[in-house]
Amino acid sequence: MDPRTVLVVDDDTLLLDMVEDLLADAGYAVARASSGTEALAYFEGAEADVVLTDLMMPGMDGIELLSRLRSLRPETPVIIMTGQGTIDSAVEAMRGGALDFVTKPFASGTLLLALERAFERRALEEENRRLRSAVERTASFGELVGKSSAMNEIYSLLRKISANRSNVLITGESGTGKEVVARTIHVTGTRADKPFVPINCTAMPEGLLESELFGHVRGAFTGAHTAKKGLFETAQGGTLFLDEIGDMPPALQGKLLRVLQDREVRPVGGTQATKVDVRIIAATNQDLETAIEEGRFRNDLYYRLNVIPIRIPPLRERREDIPLLAEAFLRKHAGGDRYRFTEPATRKLMQAPWPGNARELENCIERALALTDSHEITSNDILISNEPTRSGAGGSLHDQLLKMALECRISAHDLTESYIDAALEAAHGRKSEAARILGMNRRTLYRREERLARHAAGGSASSEEE
Repeated sequence: MDPRTVLVVDDDTLLLDMVEDLLADAGYAVARASSGTEALAYFEGAEADVVLTDLMMPGMDGIELLSRLRSLRPETPVIIMTGQGTIDSAVEAMRGGALDFVTKPFASGTLLLALERAFERRALEEENRRLRSAVERTASFGELVGKSSAMNEIYSLLRKISANRSNVLITGESGTGKEVVARTIHVTGTRADKPFVPINCTAMPEGLLESELFGHVRGAFTGAHTAKKGLFETAQGGTLFLDEIGDMPPALQGKLLRVLQDREVRPVGGTQATKVDVRIIAATNQDLETAIEEGRFRNDLYYRLNVIPIRIPPLRERREDIPLLAEAFLRKHAGGDRYRFTEPATRKLMQAPWPGNARELENCIERALALTDSHEITSNDILISNEPTRSGAGGSLHDQLLKMALECRISAHDLTESYIDAALEAAHGRKSEAARILGMNRRTLYRREERLARHAAGGSASSEEE
């Protein structure tokens, strides 16, 4: 992978040398320019991921260079370097679109931290651009796929709310695609050019979650060696997606409510509040009204979040969408249109219960691609949870392996190898019996063993070369 490139602009040669050495030691590729004019000329034949420019330069100063870059390369983050006496000008640059500024003389850690924030911001914006491209390519709505009346009602609602900033609460079972809906709201709305920042409220302890959301000042707690901006500030102007909001600790619910009311955040350990303009989209698979009755969720926070409620129906309530979703997942994992489902395979998909919803369906399609011997996905390639195999005795084996796949998200290749190994063990090494358990003939089992062996040999060779 190519190193990330930083264009450093300053008329001071000694400072250019110092910054170049610092960034090169940190693993960045560094390009240099001694003036604003030279920096603009650089972009005529090359690219940079981030621009780090001095504010006070003869001729074209940092403010003018920033303005020109915003027109020429709006996706490129710009960090301003400034002296102590020009802080007001640095603030002006921030209003003009600069991502950050550092004050000279600066500590190496301060500069590297600012650069990391810039690359994080760029990665978020590139992800948003990718999502917007997906919106333009799809025949449905955003990345959402489906033609059922339930999904058409959701599309209609999303069109109505795209231009406002009202908070949204998305509910639905696990695997129904709540984050896909949240991203679609963002990329089809007026905030599409700003960050979409997701966070899972169950993925970290309360103290860490609070720091992630609101940020912290230096020394706020043990290990807080530097100040950190929270996700509310990272999402400034855009969307913050609070996944699994029903699992947020009660003490933190009150702090979130205050942010939603006041539209400002105060970092952990800090006294200074920062105004934020962020649209909140929350999601949960829980019944929050029951959680309120049981004292696990705040009633006032629920009404703050539930301004626009969206329920995503499970697949069993919209079976007509299953073939469309299956085709979309097939193209995604096959990298094109080379594969197709047979009619019996499609019928089998339509009849399956799909307790894991779209996530389980996608896992099934990925697994089918690994199991098939042709460009047709047959009903034998479709392995459904809780479905007994042809031998009857193989049902328990199938369920255990499928559960492992869904919970651990292992790759299709590893899952195929696990199926074959477990079937051989259950059949005490008899390949004809193992093939029967797997629902395939013995010659197919031999071919798949050979394919797995070639894959393993290729992986070993790559590891040795590395």
